[in-house]
Amino acid sequence: MSGKTIDRRTALALIGATSIAAAARGGDSAVASPRVTAGRLERIADFPSRYVAPRHVDVWLPPGYDGTRRHAVLYMHDGQMLFDPTTTWNHQAWRVDAVAAPMIAAGALRDFMVVGPWNGGAARHAEYYPQGFLEHLEPPALRDKFVAEALQGRPRADDYLRFLVEELKPAIDARYATRSGREDTCVMGSSMGGLISIYALLSHPEVFGAAAALSTHWIGSFERNTELPAAALAWLRGHLPADPARVRLYMDRGTTELDALYDKSQPLVDALLKERGLGEPGWVSKVYPGKGHNEVAWSERLPVPLRFLLAAPGATA
Repeated sequence: MSGKTIDRRTALALIGATSIAAAARGGDSAVASPRVTAGRLERIADFPSRYVAPRHVDVWLPPGYDGTRRHAVLYMHDGQMLFDPTTTWNHQAWRVDAVAAPMIAAGALRDFMVVGPWNGGAARHAEYYPQGFLEHLEPPALRDKFVAEALQGRPRADDYLRFLVEELKPAIDARYATRSGREDTCVMGSSMGGLISIYALLSHPEVFGAAAALSTHWIGSFERNTELPAAALAWLRGHLPADPARVRLYMDRGTTELDALYDKSQPLVDALLKERGLGEPGWVSKVYPGKGHNEVAWSERLPVPLRFLLAAPGATA
């Protein structure tokens, strides 16, 4: 692949939740349960699946949840990185509870809960890289190498989505007081989690009504390249709905660390969506100058995608 490359040591320092170190620790059941500052957290330990390896699922319930009033649901990837920085590999976290609870209390957001399935550890890249993109990745030798090396020989994104849609969501809807329709079911992630969030939205529009993708990892590797973004664009062209109103999608990127390598690919995606008639308020793409590729940066701007996905009726930005 052509383009600017960053060395492995630098990549590990930059990539935050996408690092190989994080992936290696992703399935470690010995990690302490996170603590939250608002609401409460419930863990479904080692959730079993026919499609992916068992993993923890952390469910955040906002203050006042008592099981009687129904809540929208936000599915967030990399569940072990969402709440408590004292339990994460890099001592950073999205701090979703601390950001969301005051916004709900102020009436800016409607009632919602967060479901955070942990990533698959070493299988994270294989589970989060959209499988459909591979059909468009050329030349074949590059596709074979990418599958063998980056995806450990087998793409698993379709299986991961089956886990979310066929197993996890029904279990959450049965256990909690949820609003289960697509208009109240959203998905969010960063980096590779951004890719799988967009893939989920467009592959299962009957389930997910909106998605937020922060620092979306269109380049698929640690180098700026044209081949992987081109494959993503080709898949998007065939899967964007004919009716632009069916898509509610938030995207953003920073300009430093790994996000600096998205400066060519994200604008290509933005141009395609504009060509297909997408625009505000149903589609937003933002740039945050000076911001990097890490949980602190994502936490700082988390209010923006939360308002996009879950604004309370009549709430002002």
